[in-house]
Amino acid sequence: MKNNVTERQRIIRKPELLNMIGLSDPTVWRMEKDGKFPKRLRLGGNSCGWLESEINGWLAERASAR
Repeated sequence: MKNNVTERQRIIRKPELLNMIGLSDPTVWRMEKDGKFPKRLRLGGNSCGWLESEINGWLAERASAR
């Protein structure tokens, strides 16, 4: 029998993101604009976040490219 339960995605907010990746806010914005960083999710109003799985994937790609 197939399991139809979807995996829960964790959303991380900007302070946690910046701590995780060690880049500044302007650098993240620039890289995101240039398509070199995962796009943020609009959560409503002025709130946004990033999928933790996408950030972990981005970090893994950077680590494997060294």
